[in-house]
Amino acid sequence: MRNHNSIWRNNMQDNGSSRENLGSRIGFILLTAGCAIGLGNIWRFPFICGQYGGAIFVLIYLGFLLALGFPVMVMELSLGRASRRNIFGAYKTLAADKRLKWHWPGAVFFLGNVVLMIFYTTVTGWMIAYSCKFASGALSGLDADGIGAHFGAFLQNPVEMVGYMAFTVLFGTAVCAIGLQTGVERITKGLMACLFVLLLGLCVRALFLPGAAEGMRFYLYPNPASIEHVGILKVIVEAMNQAFFTLSLGVGSIAIFGSYVDREHTLAKETLAIVALDTMVALLAGVIIFPACFSFGVSPGSGPGLVFISLPNIFNSLHGGRFWETLFFLFMSAAALTTVVAVFENIIAFLIDELRFSRRKAALATGGGIALLSLPCALGYNLLAAIHPMGKDSTFLDLEDYIVSGNLLPLGSLFIILFCTSTRGWGWRNFLAEANTGRGLRFPGFLRIYVTLVIPVLILLLFSAGFAKQWFGFDF
Repeated sequence: MRNHNSIWRNNMQDNGSSRENLGSRIGFILLTAGCAIGLGNIWRFPFICGQYGGAIFVLIYLGFLLALGFPVMVMELSLGRASRRNIFGAYKTLAADKRLKWHWPGAVFFLGNVVLMIFYTTVTGWMIAYSCKFASGALSGLDADGIGAHFGAFLQNPVEMVGYMAFTVLFGTAVCAIGLQTGVERITKGLMACLFVLLLGLCVRALFLPGAAEGMRFYLYPNPASIEHVGILKVIVEAMNQAFFTLSLGVGSIAIFGSYVDREHTLAKETLAIVALDTMVALLAGVIIFPACFSFGVSPGSGPGLVFISLPNIFNSLHGGRFWETLFFLFMSAAALTTVVAVFENIIAFLIDELRFSRRKAALATGGGIALLSLPCALGYNLLAAIHPMGKDSTFLDLEDYIVSGNLLPLGSLFIILFCTSTRGWGWRNFLAEANTGRGLRFPGFLRIYVTLVIPVLILLLFSAGFAKQWFGFDF
């Protein structure tokens, strides 16, 4: 087994002189957190939390973030920093047994970045569209039925759907083409700063709504009665699934930023900061949404329509609602765009590392490819609405989301664990040495049995539950 220091030095020699690096530690933390922070925190977390028990779901979710998300993120960052490459190159470079071709299964999981972007760009376009619509007053004064009808008409308009998707792709392409430090790092810092300013302002407004205390009680005070209608097992499965989805683990979108950082700090220390930022945004999103729901008598378990139909109706009922709703969707747009930029950067880095593209050429190839592949999702509610790829009433977005969140994220995380613990992969000793290089919190070596046996079993159970629910209708 090769020494991890010699591998790192060799990779520095191979591509360190030409490879870009991040300008600061805070840039690394914000970029990696920006990849994790997105619609999973702000759109999915609140409605899943509302459907599955409020505070009880939050507690179980936080437990899974530490028990599952934290170890896997440390491993993924370690692969990137040790190899100084994208996740595909990491499997290829670090594998002890080259005969096993670890990088080819790794390539399948890496494609999760592409599949993620071909539906995420469309949903991000929805957020940008709603920001523009509220700013222009197009949705002012509408009741719930009117807003629902407007959203349905928007989905059925192919020009708008493709136009906002294309704008999202163009934004991600342009930012990444400028450069790592001058484009990706600088603009993501700006987006993250705007995100937190908007988030805090909206939280303060929500907490002063009449009835806000009741919403916060549902959100923060565990009440067993709140999960009687769904059952504790279903809550556990959904909390585990959300922990993986929100951190974007398993497909290498986190590893790439590990490849851009130095070895001054341990990766457990860096991971704690990233997970803390990601979690804070999700929790504060709940502080906005649940007081608003309880203040206006809207069910917190309204499902995906909570953000696009129920909340706009709430804001329309407020004094200055147009202003606050515009801010809310600007906040949603900023969160979504940080993820778009981060995942675009991962795909672009692959083209630079493995195919020796220039950054500009890689950015153009990525943008053009994603725009083309995103068309079925953008047109799936209008011109291609008759096509149901997963059966009755399903859309291309449902299929693409299932491929990523139901398959590639959990199975890609399992593959990372196997690679980091197997002596024929990278090996536990090399992983620990890389993760614990630098100052700060060290990853405990005694967790080897837990990481090697317990986490894979939990991941397989999660995958099996999702598979059974999707294809056999089995629901816990």
